[in-house]
Amino acid sequence: MASKYYAVRKGRKPGIYRTWDDCKSQVFKCEGAEYKSFATEAEAYAYMGAVKDIAQEGESYAYVDGSFNASTGVYGFGGFLMYKDNKYILSGSGDDKEMASMRNVAGEILGSMAAVQKAIELGVESIDVYFDYMGIRAWALGEWKRNKKGTIAYYDYMQSVKDEITVNFVKVKGHSGVEGNEEADRLAKKAVGIL
Repeated sequence: MASKYYAVRKGRKPGIYRTWDDCKSQVFKCEGAEYKSFATEAEAYAYMGAVKDIAQEGESYAYVDGSFNASTGVYGFGGFLMYKDNKYILSGSGDDKEMASMRNVAGEILGSMAAVQKAIELGVESIDVYFDYMGIRAWALGEWKRNKKGTIAYYDYMQSVKDEITVNFVKVKGHSGVEGNEEADRLAKKAVGIL
């Protein structure tokens, strides 16, 4: 049986626990308790609204987001990648008409690709990619149908690098105060000229 991570967001002592018994002691008969189990530590931290404070050597994570400027037709992405205490800013934009029809989603997928590509360039073996749009994970893993140029290219790219790097996708709620996601959102808006 695979081990789980238990995230206690509200309870006697909020935190990440490795056993149900430890988690239960923090939430049982505790009014207003909020907790959930996850398969990965990264998902548990995302639920808590935080990422591990310091990425251990060999670990890497990134936050990515997309944006669209309706007045110019420019889509773009912003975000950052953390690796060995170094922060790498990710930013870019485009105005391809077919991609622009996807609006901010075009930026979302390009941001995810940029994070993975940067991680590969740095020699990272595994990366946690934090995102707020479910398609980032679903298209990469082939869970959603790909019927546009951008989603097809995204799936093909992620399949082409799967032997070079392990990518763990972690969904966070957008515009909910998760600082990494908020920073990625600001960088994406800046990339398309909104900020």
